[in-house]
Amino acid sequence: MSEMLKQVKNAILAYDAEMAANLGRKAIEEKVDLVSVTNAATEALKEVGDSYNCGDAWLPDLIGASNAMTGLMSVIEDELKREGKQREPVGTVVIGTVYGDIHSIGKDMVAALAVAEGFRVIDLGVDVKVDSFMEAIRKNKPEILAMSALLTTTAPEQGRVIKMLKDEGLREKVKVVVGGGPITADFARSMGADGYEPTAPMGVKLFKKLLGKGE
Repeated sequence: MSEMLKQVKNAILAYDAEMAANLGRKAIEEKVDLVSVTNAATEALKEVGDSYNCGDAWLPDLIGASNAMTGLMSVIEDELKREGKQREPVGTVVIGTVYGDIHSIGKDMVAALAVAEGFRVIDLGVDVKVDSFMEAIRKNKPEILAMSALLTTTAPEQGRVIKMLKDEGLREKVKVVVGGGPITADFARSMGADGYEPTAPMGVKLFKKLLGKGE
């Protein structure tokens, strides 16, 4: 591994988004293969994700590494597209916490783990209205829609999004995964979701399974 790639990997492992972005700019200036840069960063992010799954790292570690990866990609993504060398993701996930709910920890955990597993993640944040989910789905054409709700009062909002997908003829084009404290497998089925898992690592495994790329 070249010195540049080692530095990129170390920036991710140090959770240093500014350093990662600066290295991205340097890689562009020095004509370094940006696919190799992306691969090195992804390898580091996956190391953190694996450590988290084993209980050797914590959520702040996972989010820190994910933020560093975002810092790097924000710099090199356009250049990758221009060169026609953008790495093919495992799939695209649109994720968000539903309208009326501002809890983010579970969503952030799933988003970070999904990035570590090679997914392109469109994170809509919290308190996301039905129309915003629909707009993101039409624009990004994801294979997976993941919704979180941490309150019993907001959990039914997931069902409203699924109904809107059906009404607009988009339901068959996206797999829907739901989660959060008040959600159960029975409740997920009653809403018409494709799946539910109680933990973030299992949720990302479910993403891969639904796409035929995992156990």
